[in-house]
Amino acid sequence: MADDKTKRDFRDRDRVSVDEDYEVRYFAKQHRISPEQVLDLIKEHGNDRKTLEREARKLRG
Repeated sequence: MADDKTKRDFRDRDRVSVDEDYEVRYFAKQHRISPEQVLDLIKEHGNDRKTLEREARKLRG
């Protein structure tokens, strides 16, 4: 089910949704990695945004 973009609050900001392509693409572009790498990171580390940001920085070196 797609996000209701009219409801904006803090609850969704600390997670990256693997079900929402635009979130995966945005995170990938933001960290200069591929969407496939984002999906691999989510599979390995979960969808917590802080953890994913830390791991994405490690990928870039």
